[in-house]
Amino acid sequence: MDEKEFDVATQLLIYGQVEAVNKKRHLDWSIKAENNYDFAKKVNSVPLMAAEFPHAAQDYSIVFAGEGEQLLPVVVMGIKQDENLYVNDQGQWVAKYIPAFVRRYPFVFASTDEGKTLTLCLDESYSGCNQENRGERLFDGDGEQTQYLSKVLEFLQDYQNHYQRTQAFCSKLVELDLFEDMGAKFTLPSGEERTLTGFKVINKEKLKAIKQEDLSQLFSSDGLELIYLHLHSLRNLNKMLQNSGAISETSASDEPEDSAEIH
Repeated sequence: MDEKEFDVATQLLIYGQVEAVNKKRHLDWSIKAENNYDFAKKVNSVPLMAAEFPHAAQDYSIVFAGEGEQLLPVVVMGIKQDENLYVNDQGQWVAKYIPAFVRRYPFVFASTDEGKTLTLCLDESYSGCNQENRGERLFDGDGEQTQYLSKVLEFLQDYQNHYQRTQAFCSKLVELDLFEDMGAKFTLPSGEERTLTGFKVINKEKLKAIKQEDLSQLFSSDGLELIYLHLHSLRNLNKMLQNSGAISETSASDEPEDSAEIH
């Protein structure tokens, strides 16, 4: 059968009707938290901050997507378009760790002035948004921020700080020329062949060849630990393929945990 390709660097957005949070528009709005992740069921990858690697590496494959300053770590969550294998039919997240990109929803920062100004925004299409006082109010009766909204702002500011640190980490890896383009071939239960493409991983041989000075810098900045967490996490790709019912071309290998073909 013809081989089909799917780029994991797409489908990152989970937001619909985004509006800036302000007391004139949202004075009587509340947010009812729901243990339902249907809003993310059609994304096959989301960005991951460097600080999340130790937790995420247990459940997901961590790869890198994008180019230049836009290159970021992402977790692979599906092998087809509009598919997230970590959200079940009941809308529950089936992995122990949920990426911060997902946890911050329905809120997000919008940046202007080349990132100098950040505005808190809300996806008004989120099912938990209401004006019936269900859940947590955004503003009190005097139009002041509630403690809930203050905590949301704190979480998103922390996320933004980690985003900048993650960018610096990725820039260093680019500077050291450690990346290579990668892909994974697999076969669906129907017999259809697919190729997961559009991501980068660290090349082990390039890593072994870097100067001692650069290696020491990576070690002291915890970058080396992040690299090995990334490399170790790649074996989770095969687990995801098994959960989806797909098999790789080398699924009969004597080493099943590494059987997903990476090229």
